[in-house]
Amino acid sequence: MAKVAFIGLGVMGFPMAGHLKTKGGHDVTVYNRTAEKAAGWAEKFSGKSASTPAEAAVGADFVFVCVGNDEDLRSVTLGENGALHGMNRGSVLIDNTTASAEVARELYAAAKEKGVDFIDAPVSGGQAGAENGVLTVMCGGDEAVFERARPVIDAYARMVGLMGPAGSGQLTKMVNQICIAGLVQGLAEALHFGKRAGLDIEKVVEVISKGAAGSWQMENRHKTMNAGKYDFGFAVDWMRKDLGIVLTEARRNGAKLPVTAVVDQFYGDVQAMGGNRWDTSSLLARLEK
Repeated sequence: MAKVAFIGLGVMGFPMAGHLKTKGGHDVTVYNRTAEKAAGWAEKFSGKSASTPAEAAVGADFVFVCVGNDEDLRSVTLGENGALHGMNRGSVLIDNTTASAEVARELYAAAKEKGVDFIDAPVSGGQAGAENGVLTVMCGGDEAVFERARPVIDAYARMVGLMGPAGSGQLTKMVNQICIAGLVQGLAEALHFGKRAGLDIEKVVEVISKGAAGSWQMENRHKTMNAGKYDFGFAVDWMRKDLGIVLTEARRNGAKLPVTAVVDQFYGDVQAMGGNRWDTSSLLARLEK
């Protein structure tokens, strides 16, 4: 059993911290910007809550962070009451936020200055994956540190991999989001075409999902998309944040991402329709408006 802190109890962090307590059997202290949510987590999981990230991190072997963006991440780690101020030498900071590779490298360097280790570890699998403890975790950092952290991360994951040095986890998450953007747009267009052609969508998907066109998105989202329901999983606002990170990195490294750039704009259209909190499959709503 390890002493663990978890900072950020959103739709992902709340259940992830819960798995660290229940499945991992760790001694978990949480921090959330809204103190009532931290208190609720502590009551539900018989854990503890702290009033600042630094307080949560005191004495912890591993400190997990799962917040909104680069600036949130800097605030809860490097800020006045940030976690790094409370961490002991030899402890490990693990960042599950989907953020830039730049901030991952920044935190790696800042942690090293304090004698603390750092792993960037963004996740994929959405709210359902977090709740069921079956997330995919893409890590960047030093191999020896990864091997220490992996058994703890396993509490909320079904797949954990070290992708390379600091920042590599975030770069891998960018690859993941590029794939999803193209897949969802393709599926939206396919369902739109099939409906306009008068086909029975359920019959169509039953057949094509077993062939080369099959995907997780098709298996898990075609029914709700066909029904015009978009209240499942990853929100459009979050996807646009992630695609913004992707496109910024592409400008830096020279990658050409024409489809990703277009789909990002399509998600902007969905936001203009009021779909900020709809899930990413709502690209179909844009075609049917």
